[in-house]
Amino acid sequence: MSATRAYLEHVAIWVKDIQWHIGFFENVLGMTMREVDGTREEPRQYWTLGGLQFISAPQHEGPEGRLAHLGVMCEDLEAALAAAQAFGVTEMPQGRNWLRLPDGLAVELIQAKPATCVAQALAINPRAEA
Repeated sequence: MSATRAYLEHVAIWVKDIQWHIGFFENVLGMTMREVDGTREEPRQYWTLGGLQFISAPQHEGPEGRLAHLGVMCEDLEAALAAAQAFGVTEMPQGRNWLRLPDGLAVELIQAKPATCVAQALAINPRAEA
């Protein structure tokens, strides 16, 4: 039995050209701004409605974006943190809700408010016919 129920709330990606990514996801998929760190004209970070977080990394030279971390919304953050300790995770400098998994993946655990929104999100069947 799990300590809590959760869902993937956002995926954070380092991108070389943050304005290009903002334009593409907004104009092609309608994923508009939820939040910005910096200004809309010069964002350091940009979150979309729909679960993407872009982090400006102009020095990146790879052929694709690089995964920064997964943001996971939890019904019970404290239960998730307690259960995670048995898996050999380490706390990251960002805070006790930021965990580094043994393979290097970074996970940000977020307390859902209200906790019932997790059950509502998990009840959505994305493959159900309209």
